[in-house]
Amino acid sequence: MPKMTIRQHFEAPLEWVFDTLSDFENAARHVRGIDRMELLTPGAIGVGTRFRETRTMFGKQSSVEMEITAFDRLHGYTVEGTTCGSRYRAAYHLLSDIAGTHVRLEIETQPIHFLAKLVAPLACLMQGSMKKCLLNDLEDIQAVLATKVRS
Repeated sequence: MPKMTIRQHFEAPLEWVFDTLSDFENAARHVRGIDRMELLTPGAIGVGTRFRETRTMFGKQSSVEMEITAFDRLHGYTVEGTTCGSRYRAAYHLLSDIAGTHVRLEIETQPIHFLAKLVAPLACLMQGSMKKCLLNDLEDIQAVLATKVRS
């Protein structure tokens, strides 16, 4: 699957956006698409933090173990994992402006097993569904931030 980029603007301070996006402990409460989130490493969130995210996609529940591979407080972070025979990388980049915070999410997927490589050309057909799912996640984060702004 080719690289996919999603952009979203949040009318909230950079600190709030970063803290909400990186609040893995409460992710299942904040994002409707996440059924369960389990932190697998103790301590502060940062490089090396591992977690398991469970979602229902295409009518089937699926869990993926992920690890934070880059973490720059207030600027962004990257998570990586392996699922369905492919390795993926999701990088969140944040930039403050006078009206709030811009978020750019870059997703890269690379097939690593034979079957995944075989069906890779068809992965483009799923890209629209994946993008819609990620946009829904960001809309849920937007709703959480809107609640904070009103408080």
